[in-house]
Amino acid sequence: MKRVLITGGAGFIGTNVARNLLKEGFEITILDNFLPQIHGDKKELPGDLIGKVKLIIGDVTEKSVLNSALNGQDAVIHYAAETGTGQSMYAVSHYTNVNIQSTANLCDYIINESHQIQSVIVASSRSIYGEGKYHSPEHGIVFPKSRTHLNVKESFEVCCPISGKYNLSVNATDELSKIHPSSIYGITKQVQEQMIILATQLRGISGFALRYQNVYGPGQSLKNPYTGILSIFTRLALQNEKINIFEDGLESRDFVHIQDVVNATVSCLKLDKIGQYIFNVGSGVPITVLEVAQEIVSYLKSDSEIIVSGAFREGDIRHNFADLKFVKKIIGFEPQWSFKDGLHSFIDWALEQKDIPKDTTDYRKSIIELKEKGLLNG
Repeated sequence: MKRVLITGGAGFIGTNVARNLLKEGFEITILDNFLPQIHGDKKELPGDLIGKVKLIIGDVTEKSVLNSALNGQDAVIHYAAETGTGQSMYAVSHYTNVNIQSTANLCDYIINESHQIQSVIVASSRSIYGEGKYHSPEHGIVFPKSRTHLNVKESFEVCCPISGKYNLSVNATDELSKIHPSSIYGITKQVQEQMIILATQLRGISGFALRYQNVYGPGQSLKNPYTGILSIFTRLALQNEKINIFEDGLESRDFVHIQDVVNATVSCLKLDKIGQYIFNVGSGVPITVLEVAQEIVSYLKSDSEIIVSGAFREGDIRHNFADLKFVKKIIGFEPQWSFKDGLHSFIDWALEQKDIPKDTTDYRKSIIELKEKGLLNG
């Protein structure tokens, strides 16, 4: 395989994957609509990719545009999607159209058209799990239900779905764990991966659904106020503004560095055994949101005050971190970046950006939107 199409390839993960594949002699085509929420006013690739990849500016929801881009490709990496939990909870039809319909267009092509595509990779998400995997002293492995503003009044922690007790311990979430997304975004990612896995199976080619955890690192969008707490907290810290943390700050996430994500993704493309594969891609280490804010403020020597607000956003999970045993067994993936080293690499990069927004009005506006929609309480 030499010719690879990356949908949404002008984005954070796509550009980094493209750089890696170019070094290894692949011919890359990028299809992207340069969504202003992510890219701002720019409609061009990073300078080091200009002239080295074929760029098609267009929308994956337009079937003719997508089909034209797919023509002659050996593999597809499907990143084009709307991202973010909070915004998905009220922009329902938009998220459904972009994420699911574009994937339906891709599957139509895979199943019905004559082509030479041998492998398809789709960016799935840890959000499809909803809450992660837990252990109950009385009932063993359990998968708690989604939280709402009604049931977090007693505790922000999840309770056992059988006993109702808050005595659970968090386990690493493996690929066989229950799928029960707690957001519209998570539902669309679940559908995306199931469609790709089925379509590639029907056509007898390889299909991969990569359940990325919270991806971060140099190149991450500094303009999107709706997603990416590292970017948001860094912007606030640079302006010495207050950093408001939801809940009690002890909610945890698995943050995986972009270079680790690239390595896992490229390894899938090189796997020579045809089949359908679902992999977690993360660090395997839970980090609390409070720890994230504290490290950012400390590293930047910022005067930002960290405020633990006690607010709860509908659709948010409490804990989830990846079990990586299966992905290590099949493609040998092991993360190389610690969170602290990775965070510092991101902040150092952000400090070099001349166009980093100095005004955080857009972030405050996104919070107001959530409150007006009744999705942020407290």
